[in-house]
Amino acid sequence: MPTREDLKKKYQAVVDLAKERGARIKNVHIENDKLLIRAEVPNQAIKGEIWDKIKAVDAKYADLTADISVNSSLPEPAKVYEVVSGDTLSKIAKKFYGDANKYMKIFDANKDQLKDPDKIKVGQKLKIPQ
Repeated sequence: MPTREDLKKKYQAVVDLAKERGARIKNVHIENDKLLIRAEVPNQAIKGEIWDKIKAVDAKYADLTADISVNSSLPEPAKVYEVVSGDTLSKIAKKFYGDANKYMKIFDANKDQLKDPDKIKVGQKLKIPQ
């Protein structure tokens, strides 16, 4: 029989994704020999992402009970985009906003890691504000 630690380790990627996507985790504990994850998420799309991650970890998830509810009062998380070869802030702005001229919106949201809007690096993870 798996221990609480075994189950937490198995589903850690689910908990990490939930936190990253703005979930409010209420419980992560053993109940009826299963890991119970109880959380609230900002919207239905994020709930779907978490369920997809659960199924990726274990398609049957027989050792897990996930109680995930939508609470629209929770703040929407900022999108995160990983820079790929050939990207510019203008290209990224065009992709997310439909307007290349909105690149400064992305630059301003990432001043903690960008000093010049013309100097982004492959692999950087940029916040894409709403």
